[in-house]
Amino acid sequence: MYDYYLGGKTNYAVDREAAQAVIQQFPAIVTAARINRAYMQRAVHFLAAERGVRQFLDIGTGIPTAPNLHEVVQAVDPRSKVAYVDTDPIVLAYADSLLTSAPQGETSYIEASVTTPEAVVDAVKEDGCISFDKPVALTLHALLHFVPDDQDAYGVVERLLDALPAGSYLSLSHCTGDFAPESWQTIVDLYTQNGTPTQVRSYAEVLRFFDRLDPVDPGLVVAHRWRPAPASGPSLATDADASLYAGVALKR
Repeated sequence: MYDYYLGGKTNYAVDREAAQAVIQQFPAIVTAARINRAYMQRAVHFLAAERGVRQFLDIGTGIPTAPNLHEVVQAVDPRSKVAYVDTDPIVLAYADSLLTSAPQGETSYIEASVTTPEAVVDAVKEDGCISFDKPVALTLHALLHFVPDDQDAYGVVERLLDALPAGSYLSLSHCTGDFAPESWQTIVDLYTQNGTPTQVRSYAEVLRFFDRLDPVDPGLVVAHRWRPAPASGPSLATDADASLYAGVALKR
């Protein structure tokens, strides 16, 4: 469905049907998806270019969409390494597109679920693409609204961060119903009815994921307001169009 919102071709009739049902309720979902993708690119470029991060752990990767995360960070430094993690077999089928690393760097694809964080960490360590002895940027983009409270979303993030050394970062984006609550309740119901439990969260609830971390300016904001750059996503979007909080924070 996310690929369809982005205008991609890697989707199926059932995806398009479900996505169209969401679009009918909230047409701005297409804009929100593109804002999220643009935020990802800005955030990881910032981490690579301005904070010197050379290792990225991207969980909830989704269908490959150019430019992929490794293409953004390896444009800054070709030696950058990216471990992609997802549990969707469709993503696995297209994972070759994620393995086009610059020869100086490395990418890998690992099949694991964020809901079992210890298993994710063990699998990434076994894979060996990135080292937990050096800072890592953990990216959880448009993922945690698919981890409801009954799956311990806060505990999941805490345990993932516990595995990372000081100097690591968390970059996160998360859908919210703060600006259009009735529309988003309908969207939550549609996703859940289609087999994907979903929970949007308020500003305070999303901010809680950054407990014990030092926020990077401008903190947690609506995604298109996080360090905006010319031609980096929809420029005339409102906060309600985005309905997505995003932020980056440092683990000391």
